[in-house]
Amino acid sequence: MALEAYPYKSYRFKVEIGGVMVAGFNEVTGFDATFDIVEYREGDAADNTPRKQPGLVKYSNIVFKRGVIDAVEFFSWLDEIDKGQITQERKTVTVQLFNDEDAVVAAWQILRAWPCKYTGPELKGNSSEVAMESIEFAHEGLIRLEI
Repeated sequence: MALEAYPYKSYRFKVEIGGVMVAGFNEVTGFDATFDIVEYREGDAADNTPRKQPGLVKYSNIVFKRGVIDAVEFFSWLDEIDKGQITQERKTVTVQLFNDEDAVVAAWQILRAWPCKYTGPELKGNSSEVAMESIEFAHEGLIRLEI
């Protein structure tokens, strides 16, 4: 009899940037890749049906959201990029997903990532919600690691 596989819960994860654990995020989105489709017709093809081949792969930006804390590491990173030091400032970002027993069950690496957008909190005098910020990363590759 086959074992049943249950999907993992999405709320237990850890983020490392350049091998350093970063303060907890509430949400991570943008894990997707899309291949361009290159259509062509072979010169000796008898039919009019185009052949399809994969072209360039395009990755969406990854967005990390969290409550505002006193850490300013993202602003420092953005400042270095603003100074034109993009080559040195690309980093590998790793996201690990944990099960209820605190074991890593899935992990992704985001390659040559750099912050391309920061969104600060919406501050409202009549609200008691947590002030949230987000940082968006452009990158050049997404790998699902084997665990």
